[in-house]
Amino acid sequence: MGIYDNALTTDEYWYWITNIKGIENKKISYLLKRFKTPANVFLADRKAIETVDKISEEDTDRILAGRDTRKVKDELARLSGKGIRFVHIEHKDYPDRLRKIYDPPYSLYVRGRLPDIHKPAVAVIGARICSNYGYTIAMKLAEELSVHGVQIISGMARGIDGAAHKGALSGSGDSFGILGCGVDICYPKENIEIFTKSIERGGVISEYPVGSKALPYRFPQRNRLISGLADIIVVVEAKEKSGTFITVETALDQGKEVFAVPGRIGDSLSIGCNRLIKSGAGIVTCVNDILEELGVNYIQNDEIFRKNKIMLEKDLQVVYSCLDLLPKSIDEISKVTGYDISYVTQLIVRLQLMDLVTEYAKNYYIKNI
Repeated sequence: MGIYDNALTTDEYWYWITNIKGIENKKISYLLKRFKTPANVFLADRKAIETVDKISEEDTDRILAGRDTRKVKDELARLSGKGIRFVHIEHKDYPDRLRKIYDPPYSLYVRGRLPDIHKPAVAVIGARICSNYGYTIAMKLAEELSVHGVQIISGMARGIDGAAHKGALSGSGDSFGILGCGVDICYPKENIEIFTKSIERGGVISEYPVGSKALPYRFPQRNRLISGLADIIVVVEAKEKSGTFITVETALDQGKEVFAVPGRIGDSLSIGCNRLIKSGAGIVTCVNDILEELGVNYIQNDEIFRKNKIMLEKDLQVVYSCLDLLPKSIDEISKVTGYDISYVTQLIVRLQLMDLVTEYAKNYYIKNI
């Protein structure tokens, strides 16, 4: 046993224990409860390891077979060469927000950087298969939050997650993606652009070792990190039985505030959000609802001011004023304003060019927030 003494640094012992195949968070907890430190596990003999609750004979074989100090050092050096940081729970840079949650990960892998503890952070989450309306709302909320210095946290999945990251990046803010796979894997592949930009302007983070595949059970597990790193959770769209509620439940367990964007009655993607509001979640009608909860003053920058206070020609103002966040058809706008359809179409096109209006669906329009 003496040949292992001081063979590794504290960081290297942590890397070793968190990279033993089949030994994930729960089993590491059992080992540390018995041996106190990863170094002590490394130095323990078979008989001592076999006495640990929930550790099988196969687990013991893997622990003993993995005691390769050279391999540990080489792997950590390779990670560093690829720009991947390894941060364990005793490291000074480990997020204090995560230390406080139930079942905190013993290690994190980071490309880019970790969220700034001195800046507010909001998790924007929701349906993977979302509507154009939901996508637009998530993107615009994240954009305005980022303009106000709020860090955006999400899961880099399809739909609302991707929209949130995109909005944060378009708002020149910080985007942090929490992955259900290794940080060397972009999943889904279609999000490669926001994956790359988030590394440059924020970070991608995972508790899973490099090379870990995107397995189904890992996504619900990683959700506790999304809520754990955020001050507030905002749900944009969610069906009645949505995986989003796993994040909501962990957020509530962590004592976090949950907000939801209301939706139309009868819309399947609105059922989850409307139920959350009915149960006491905060209602999001504008970005200021979130900023007030964070204690951040709403300040209109030049671009937002231009969009909201621009002096429009009278007819443009009439059309713009009749729009809101619920889609309206050309026919509805024509009836409300009294303008004929062809003229309304011309005005809508001009408002779109000014980035004040978005086409939600064919001939249906919403006001940009």
